[in-house]
Amino acid sequence: MNTVDLDVQGMSCGSCIAKVTDALKELPGVDAVEVHLATGRVQVRGNFDQGNDPLLSTLQQAGYPARLASGDTLSSQSTEGGGRSCCSRNS
Repeated sequence: MNTVDLDVQGMSCGSCIAKVTDALKELPGVDAVEVHLATGRVQVRGNFDQGNDPLLSTLQQAGYPARLASGDTLSSQSTEGGGRSCCSRNS
C-alpha cells in the first residue's frame, strides 16, 4: 500500500472535503482519503498502479488544483489567490 500527500488548492469548507474525498475514492486502488482543510493537505492511501497522475487529474477536473506535497513547511498561501471558494461552485 502506498501513501501520497497532496497540496490541494481551493478547499474552504466541509463541502470541499466531501467533493475531494468522493472524487478520489472513485479512482481504482484508492483505499482511504484524509483531508486536512486547515493546511490544504490531502493524504491518499492505496495501490496506485497508474502512478500519481490520475489523482492530480481527478482533483483538477473537480475544480481543486493539486500537486505532490513536498517535505517543506506548508505555505499559508496554499488556498489563497488560486481559486474560487467552493461555495461559488455549482456542482
